[in-house]
Amino acid sequence: MAGTVTVPGSSVPSTPLLKDELDIVIPTIRNLDFLEMWRPFFQPYHLIIVQDGDPSKVIKVPEGFDYELYNRNDINRILGPKASCISFKDSACRCFGYMVSKKKYVFTIDDDCFVAKDPSGKDINALEQHIKNLLSPSTPFFFNTLYDPYREGADFVRGYPFSLREGAPTAVSHGLWLNIPDYDAPTQMVKPRERNSRYVDAVLTIPKGTLFPMCGMNLAFDRQLIGPAMYFGLMGDGQPIGRYDDMWAGWCVKVCIYLTELQLVFTLNFRNEIFSSQKKKGTEEMKLIQLCKLQVICDHLSLGVKTGLPYLWHSKASNPFVNLKKEYKGIFWQEDIIPFFQNATLSKECDTVQKCYISLSEQVKEKLGKIDPYFVKLADAMVTWIEAWDELNPSDAVVAAGNGKAAAK
Repeated sequence: MAGTVTVPGSSVPSTPLLKDELDIVIPTIRNLDFLEMWRPFFQPYHLIIVQDGDPSKVIKVPEGFDYELYNRNDINRILGPKASCISFKDSACRCFGYMVSKKKYVFTIDDDCFVAKDPSGKDINALEQHIKNLLSPSTPFFFNTLYDPYREGADFVRGYPFSLREGAPTAVSHGLWLNIPDYDAPTQMVKPRERNSRYVDAVLTIPKGTLFPMCGMNLAFDRQLIGPAMYFGLMGDGQPIGRYDDMWAGWCVKVCIYLTELQLVFTLNFRNEIFSSQKKKGTEEMKLIQLCKLQVICDHLSLGVKTGLPYLWHSKASNPFVNLKKEYKGIFWQEDIIPFFQNATLSKECDTVQKCYISLSEQVKEKLGKIDPYFVKLADAMVTWIEAWDELNPSDAVVAAGNGKAAAK
């Protein structure tokens, strides 16, 4: 039977879930009045605010919130020359908040997103649903047609392999939006008045090997599991492309997750070879083989990405003509970027997220660098990002264990 995550029934739990284990990261250029609507849900948590644009501007935060605020001067002071990897005049700057956080989990939200209501008219606690998603396993290896089997009232359907029902740790929870959908500029122009009013009460695991366009405005992730790969790239001021920051991070994360899964299979097969050969070789020779060859992932856990609930209310439609100016190169480039990620490979020596990401950066430079010099610059920034991450988070150099197995009903 599938396990379920038990969460108090009220919209606002008496003891906030993961209160001391989760940071809320918000990129902004304006006063954060929108937090008033989120106060019942966000006030117990620590906020990391990343101020974009003019660092001399004073950002006002409503009273009663526990927060730290970083502007561009702070980023330059903390990272020094490595600050070049953090985007300027673009919401991609939010990933600096991921880097300075010391919590296991991160939830990030845009400042034009408000509390949505479910079909019954009840306020949706988006953060609580993200936590539910992250604390329950994913099912990346085999698709369950009844959606998330770990939710209350659901389970694995007939024919689902029992050997896979423990699931995999969830690394990413990707939420959706009511009102303004996350469309690209050409679609915005064709459908300027289209609004999303469809509330689908479902959570799905994105299957292994399948890429998806990740949106950063309503996103939570396990920072210990996948944090170093959550780099939102070089976007905004001085760059030839924008509005691809979150999608770039999503593609990198999904590839690292997928190739980690493949390496897990390799490791298990290699172990079988080792154990079968043990009968033929002495103990000391076996130790030598293990020391020389087992520089691989060993007990690495495969990871999952969930999408669907929770919804929030996206209030502001950005200018499609401004968006087109930011996106137009990406619209052409993505026809090469997607096949690149679909065919990326990692060696067995990539036994941490950091090593996976460095290897991916080398492939970006070699293969995508032929398309435009921007990708050479981006690849260098990916390396700088990892160096900066490890400097601020020396204990994160080794990937932490996952969130465990599902509890039995």
